[in-house]
Amino acid sequence: MSLNKTLVSMDELLNELPREKHFITGAQAMAEAVKRSSTDMAIAYPITPQSEVMHLVGDIYAAGHIKEYYRAEEELGTMSAIAGAARGGVRMFTATSGPGLLRGLEAIVSWPGHRIPCVLGVLTRVINAPLSIQPDNLEMAYLMHSGIVMLHAENQQDTFDFTLAAFAITEKVDVYIPVSVSTEGFFVTHAKGYVEMMDEKYAFEEVDPYKAPVPAMDNEVPPARIQRDAPVQKSNFMSYLIHSVWQQEIWDSNRRAMKYVYQYIDGPIEVHNPGSDVMLVASGCAAAQAREAHRYAQEEGISVGFVKVKCIRPWPADEIREALATAKTVIVPEHNIVGWLCKEIKGCIPNGGIVLEGPRVYGGMTLPVELIMTEIYDALGMDSLVLQA
Repeated sequence: MSLNKTLVSMDELLNELPREKHFITGAQAMAEAVKRSSTDMAIAYPITPQSEVMHLVGDIYAAGHIKEYYRAEEELGTMSAIAGAARGGVRMFTATSGPGLLRGLEAIVSWPGHRIPCVLGVLTRVINAPLSIQPDNLEMAYLMHSGIVMLHAENQQDTFDFTLAAFAITEKVDVYIPVSVSTEGFFVTHAKGYVEMMDEKYAFEEVDPYKAPVPAMDNEVPPARIQRDAPVQKSNFMSYLIHSVWQQEIWDSNRRAMKYVYQYIDGPIEVHNPGSDVMLVASGCAAAQAREAHRYAQEEGISVGFVKVKCIRPWPADEIREALATAKTVIVPEHNIVGWLCKEIKGCIPNGGIVLEGPRVYGGMTLPVELIMTEIYDALGMDSLVLQA
C-alpha cells in the first residue's frame, strides 16, 4: 500500500480491534470496507444505485488506499477485466446493480470455474420492464446457481462487516471462488445508519498470490487456469467427465466457505425466540422489517420467532432446519416477486407446507410492518389489527 498502514489479519480486523461509531450511508460503508481491504485494483462502471459505491471507491483510490482504478467501457468488459486482473494475482473489487449485473453475468458465472478470487458488491434494483431504478432483489436469484458465495446484508453495519469478511473468504485456499455482498439499493445504499468501524490506519494483510491454490499468471508461470487441453474443449466423453468433476469441485468449494462464515460474521443465520409456533424468516432489508414485526409481537405478548439469513450461498440448510424444527407456520417476507428465499426455505425443511409465500413487495415498493403483522395474526387465528402509531 502507498499509505502507512498497519496490516493485520481479518480476525483481528473484524473481531479484536476497537471501533468507533459513525453515521454513514450503505454506499459509504462498502467503500470504507474497501479502504481497509488492501485492494490492489478496482474496476468501475456506473449504474444506479451502485454508482455511488464505485464513485467513493474512486475517491479512496485518489487518496492512495488502492493501487489501480479505472472505469471500463461496459459491464461485460468490467467483469471480464476483473477476471484477467485476478489471474495476475491481485486483490480485486467491483460493484454493480440490476441490469448491470445481468449484462456482466456471462463473465461473472465463469469466475468460480476459473477460480477467480474477487469481491462483488451487488446493490440491488429492479431489472425488468418498465424501467425502474428502485430497490428489488430479484437479481440475486440469477446468482444463486453460479457457484458464487453470497452474503446478504440487512443494513449499513452488515454491509461494512460482510464486505471486509468477503475479502478474506474469497482468498482461502480451500475456497478460492468469488464472494458477493448484496444489499438493497437506496434502502441501504443511500440511507444513513450507524456503523462501528475500526480506525482506517488498519488494513487487511496484503494478498500473497504465491500462497494461492492455483498459480498467478506472469512471465515465468504459464496460465494454468485457462482451459487449453483439447479433451476439455471437445464434445466427447472426456470433456463431459472433466466438466462434471469440476462443477462438483466448485460447489464443494462453496460449501467449504461455511466455516469462514462462522469465523468472520458469526454464522449464516441469527435466531431470536426459537421454538415459537410462528417463525419469521427473512434476509436483507426484509430482515429489518421482520425484526420490527418481531418486536411488535413481543410487545403485544405474542410468541413469535425470527430468523435472519445472512448467507444465501452456501445455503445453511442444517441451521434453518434446526431453527424451524418446531414451527407450525413460517412467514417469509421478501423484496422480489418470485420468492426465491421462500423457495429455499420450503425446499430444505421436511414440512414445507407450513411456509407462507410472503408477504412480498417488488418494483421498489416498501414493506410495511403491518403486512407482516397481518400474516402473524392470521396464522394465530387472531383478528387482524391495525397497528396504532
